[in-house]
Amino acid sequence: MPLPKTILVVEDDPAIRRGLVDALGFAGYATIACADGDEGLDRALAAALDLAILDVVLPRRDGLTLLKEIRRARPALPVILVTARGAETDRVLGLQTGADDYVVKPFSSKELLARVAAVLRRSAERPSDVGRVVVAGRAIDFDRREVLRPDGSRAALSEREAELLRYFVQNPGRAIARAELLQRVWGLTSGDLTTRAVDMHVVHLRAKLGDSPEQPEVVLTVRGKGYMLGARSPS
Repeated sequence: MPLPKTILVVEDDPAIRRGLVDALGFAGYATIACADGDEGLDRALAAALDLAILDVVLPRRDGLTLLKEIRRARPALPVILVTARGAETDRVLGLQTGADDYVVKPFSSKELLARVAAVLRRSAERPSDVGRVVVAGRAIDFDRREVLRPDGSRAALSEREAELLRYFVQNPGRAIARAELLQRVWGLTSGDLTTRAVDMHVVHLRAKLGDSPEQPEVVLTVRGKGYMLGARSPS
């Protein structure tokens, strides 16, 4: 059975936040809810998410600022803005900042769920946003599942190795927990498979990349958290 899609809800009004969480939960989505922009950013950067719903007017960090930060760190994450502001200029600004859709309060649960489903459908239909990338001198071709190492040699990646590496590339600048990798790359919960499987795949992936186990440059170990991507080279 596939895992439910996980949606982040950042809304400071308790009643509206509860209503959003209840409607999404009734529709079969898993939710993570928070009440201010700072906590919202922490959750957006750390959690395994399929979509984020952001109120524009938030304490500590407003929704547009939060959207900009999310776009820098997770450019492929779909985002819907929710706000009481109905002016056309506000809607246009939200979309220009990178929102996938914009819902104006008051709105019905039916309308919101329809927009969530549409954004998730469009996101799934997008072509892969990663085809070829260079990280620490390694040219990684995801279409060919091949890596060109700095010494000129090449290595073929297995499908799992390629998907694992792709997930790191799609989530730059943040440490990714082993449990998240099991969920997003393997499609399993942490109870279904030991996290040691992730560590072993990282070992094999580093060998294919010619990445030193002692001082890796591509797949970095973040002690107590998991793994993250090293710095990408300018394209």
